[in-house]
Amino acid sequence: AFFLIICIGLDSCVIPLRHGGLSLVQTTDFFYPLVEDPYMMGRIACANVLSDLYAMGITECDNMLMLLSVSQKMNEKDREKVMPLMIRGFRDAAEEGGTSVTGGQTVINPWIIVGGVASVVCQPNEFIMPDGAVPGDVLVLTKPLGTQVAVNAHQWLDQPERWNKIKLVVTREEVKEAYQEAMFSMATLNRTAAGLMHKFQAHAATDVTGFGLLGHAKNLAMQQRSDVAFVIHNLPIIAKMTAISKAYGNAFRLLQGLSAETSGGLLVCLPREQAAKFCAEMKNHNSGAQGASGGAWIIGIVEKGERSARIIEKPRIIEVLPRGSLAAHQENSATGEIL
Repeated sequence: AFFLIICIGLDSCVIPLRHGGLSLVQTTDFFYPLVEDPYMMGRIACANVLSDLYAMGITECDNMLMLLSVSQKMNEKDREKVMPLMIRGFRDAAEEGGTSVTGGQTVINPWIIVGGVASVVCQPNEFIMPDGAVPGDVLVLTKPLGTQVAVNAHQWLDQPERWNKIKLVVTREEVKEAYQEAMFSMATLNRTAAGLMHKFQAHAATDVTGFGLLGHAKNLAMQQRSDVAFVIHNLPIIAKMTAISKAYGNAFRLLQGLSAETSGGLLVCLPREQAAKFCAEMKNHNSGAQGASGGAWIIGIVEKGERSARIIEKPRIIEVLPRGSLAAHQENSATGEIL
C-alpha cells in the first residue's frame, strides 16, 4: 500500500487498503476561534474539517473525531459554559453531514483550539481526484469571499482607531449583517456541492480556506495532469467587504485573492456545458434556507498554460448581499424566490 498526500491545502490523504479495491480517505484540520458564538464556532470547525472530503466529491463520512484545546486562562465557570456549546455545535454539524463524533482528544493549552478528523472508506467511483482539469473548463466557486474581512470589521466596532478608518464606507449595521453572513456561510457544509460534482462531471476541485482563493487555485493548478492555467475574472464577495478592504489600505489583499478564508466554498473545474446547470442547481437547493447568498458563481476559465493561476487586473466584483439584510429580502421578493 502507498500513502498519498495531495499537496498543501488539499490535505485529504488517500490510502489504498489491502481489501477489495477500497481506499481510506482521511483529513484533519484545527484552528483558533474566530466568532463570538461558541456553538457556531463548533459548527464552523466541523464544516471546515469535512470540507476536504467534499472537495474530492465525497458526500459521506464514516466517522469523526473532535480535537479540542481548552484555554488555561479561562475560569471554570466560563469553561463550563463555552466548551459544551462548542462540542454541541461540532456534533450537530457532523449529524447534518450524516456522520457522528465517536471520540477525540481534549487538552489544556494557553489558547482555545478546535478541530477534528474525518475518515471514510470509499470505492474508486465515490471520489474525484483533483487532477483532471482540461482547457475549456469553467471555474465555479460555491461560497462568497470576504469572511476574514467581515470577522475583523466586526471586531473593530469596539476599536475606535480601526473603526475610524472604515466608517466612511460602511455602517455599523452593514458590518453586523456581513458578520452574520460570514458566520452562517462558514458553518454551511459543502456537501450539496460535493454531490453535484458527480452529477455534472467535475474534473477537479479544492476548498478555499487559509491560503485565499488564489493560493488554493495555484495549488489546484499545480496538481493537474494537463498543461493548464486558471484565469479568474469574477470575485463574488460579501457586500461592502471590498470597500472595507480598500479603505483599510488593502491590508487583506482581498481583490488579489490572498485574503484568508475560513471554511470557504469549493472551487470546482467543470466542463463548460455543465457549469451553468451546476450553479442553477446550487441556487435552487439553497434559495429556501439561505436567501440571496445561496448558490454558486462562474468565476473564471481553464486555458492552456503552465499549471498556474492568476486573477485578471480588474476583476468584476459581484457584491453578495447578506441573507439577513433588507436589500437581500427585496431582491428575493423581486425575483420571486421564497425566503
